[in-house]
Amino acid sequence: MPETSSRDVEENKIFAVLSYLGILVVVPLLAKKDSKFAMFHAKQGLVLLIAWVIAWLLSFVFIGFILDIILIVFSIWGIVNAATGKWTKLPLVGDLAEKFKF
Repeated sequence: MPETSSRDVEENKIFAVLSYLGILVVVPLLAKKDSKFAMFHAKQGLVLLIAWVIAWLLSFVFIGFILDIILIVFSIWGIVNAATGKWTKLPLVGDLAEKFKF
């Protein structure tokens, strides 16, 4: 868990939640670059958005459907974490998100 104030978490929960709602990930990426909490969740949301695009491209095969179900679960998990102020890394997604340096 990165060092941050509880004020940062409380003030930016809504932006963190937006991170897991598809293209709305751009809102915290552009508007809340100064918030460590919002950016933590925005990076994970960006990884999920990229995965959604890949799942859409694979939708003609069964693996795309399975990936869709997994992404729905991860998105809900991320929304719950963001709304409750948690810094929980999503499996695999969190490790990929840490590679973003912005």
